[in-house]
Formats: sequence, C-alpha cells, structure tokens
Amino acid sequence: MNNQGVSGTICASYEQFFDAEKKIADFIMSHKKEVVDMTVAELARASATSDATVSRFCRRCGFKGFQSLKMDLAKEVLEEERDNLQVSNEIDRNNLPQSLQNILANKMAEMAGTMGMMDPETLETVLRVLENARVIQFAAVGNTIPVAMDGAFKFNQLGLCSVSGSIWEAQIAHTYNLCPGDVVMIISNSGTSKRLLTLAKGAKDNGVTIIVVTNNETSPLARIADYRIITATREKLLTGEFWFSRIPAMLVIETLYLLLFTSKKDAAAHIRRHEDSIRPDKME
Repeated sequence: MNNQGVSGTICASYEQFFDAEKKIADFIMSHKKEVVDMTVAELARASATSDATVSRFCRRCGFKGFQSLKMDLAKEVLEEERDNLQVSNEIDRNNLPQSLQNILANKMAEMAGTMGMMDPETLETVLRVLENARVIQFAAVGNTIPVAMDGAFKFNQLGLCSVSGSIWEAQIAHTYNLCPGDVVMIISNSGTSKRLLTLAKGAKDNGVTIIVVTNNETSPLARIADYRIITATREKLLTGEFWFSRIPAMLVIETLYLLLFTSKKDAAAHIRRHEDSIRPDKME
C-alpha cells in the first residue's frame, strides 16, 4: 500500500509525470469512483493513453499494478464517504457554501494525511536531533519561505537558536558556516529545487544533519536527507495547474513546536521572557 494514498501521491508527483501519465492522473482525480470499477484497458481508453502507459503510471506512483492502485483508491473513496468529505475540485464564488465545503474537505484531508504518515520512531529521533542542535537553519525558496521563517521564530521562542532568511544568497552563505552538531531543516513541497539541493549538498559536506519536509518522498531532496517528513497535499484538486498549499508544512512545524514545548524543561521560561519583552509594545 502506498503511504500517501492515490490522491496524495498524484498531487505530490504530478510534475514528474510524462504528458501521457498526466492524462491518466487527471482522469483519476476527476473520476475516482468510476476508476475503481474500470479495467486497465478501460482506463487507457478513457484517458486517451495505452495499457502500457497505465501500468507504468501505477508503478511510478509506488503501486505494484493497477489492481493495487484500485484497492487504495476504493479505500480512499469509502473513507471520504464515511467522513462525509465531499472532495471536489469545484470552487465557484457564485456558490460559496459549496466552495467552502470543498476547500475545508481538502484541507482536512491534507492535515489528516500528513499526520497519518508521521512515523513515531522517526519523529522522536528528529525531536532529539533538534533539541540537541547548536544551531537550526530553516531553509526554503519561493512559496515556502514564510513557513521557514515561522519555524525559526517559533523555535527561537523555545530557546533553540534558529535562523532563516528570504534571500537565497544569504541562506547558502549561512549554510557554509554550519558544522557538525548543527541542523538544516529544508522545506520544499516538490523536493526538486536546484538551489535547495545545492544548499543540502553544502550542509552534507560540512557534516550537518539534514531534515527535509516535502510532499515528494522520491525527490532528490528527500533522498539526500538524513531524516524526512512527508506531507500530504490536495492543492492540485482545487487549483488545477498550480499548487501552493503551505498548510501541511505549517502543520509539521506546529507539531514539532508543541512536542518540543512539552518536553523541553525551560521552554515555558523562554516563551515567558519573550512575551515579557514585547508586552510594552501591545496596546492596553
């Protein structure tokens, strides 16, 4: 069974598919219930591809074959029906109540999928690495920069020395000054950023521990990581060609923050000191 399920895998890996495979992905995402009852040949005809392309698509998604994919897809459909999650790709300002329901259903699925893929043993190791780090660098480019900066802000509040930045050149310069005992947490939805891969290689050359948060568990960044946390995404269902959801990555940061807060003995004192310093700036 694929850990992310069919929808999560397709959304995470879509940009790595060939054009013909994208046709299959698009059809599955729009006709999930119908696909459960299809044969390989029927799906090939419906998506204007071939039997061989369907079989290759299934393997690229991490399934043994089409039957394996259908089994996971059937479970996904049943779970959505059981939880009354009317997952749809329809957003229409002329029908805001239904649009809000569709957005909520997809975001709930993203969060549930992300939490469901967190391995407790790996998570505990990551927490130990973070709480014992000399410096933690949160690195990101483009759309995920706000997640990295939020992570640095939160971890500094806990008393864990953390840095982040919005300028790429400054990020890579900082990485080159890290050393063993430091940690780089790279946040990348696709896991394919060339700039972040350069940063990761620089960190590895310096003996720095690399943690990657990504949607794509087979990406170059996921492969170079010492530890990886895989997130689920449904954004493509809502936006079609583009996806930019930060909610799963933010959920990972929030989860790490809360777990560290409960176990780090001086965390409350650090947060209290920070709150005391900014209190005069707040209006009475």
